[in-house]
Amino acid sequence: MDALIFTLLLSVLGLFILIPRLRKTDLGEKGKSNVTTKAAKAYTKAEVSSHNKRTDCWIIIKDKVYDVTSYVEEHPGGDAILAHAGDDSTKGFYGPQHATRVFDMIEDFYIGDIKK
Repeated sequence: MDALIFTLLLSVLGLFILIPRLRKTDLGEKGKSNVTTKAAKAYTKAEVSSHNKRTDCWIIIKDKVYDVTSYVEEHPGGDAILAHAGDDSTKGFYGPQHATRVFDMIEDFYIGDIKK
């Protein structure tokens, strides 16, 4: 009986580990491209520059526009995220201070592209 309970608990724990990984794997590049194409809006740099406050914070990373307003207070680097609010943050974003998970997280804030 104890072996059965142990096996059942081990199976449940295994599901908690595998399910999130499967979801991420199932998305693959297709899932990422869907996230990036959800907004077909194009913004000028002037439009982005007006969103330069803690309560209205957009940034540009590699010609893509992200509304990070909801993340400003959670940013582990404090107000560093505001240093380039309304401007190009590419250099800071790819700095050594960021963990690799930030590259997955940023897509949640994508709202459009810079007009060429």
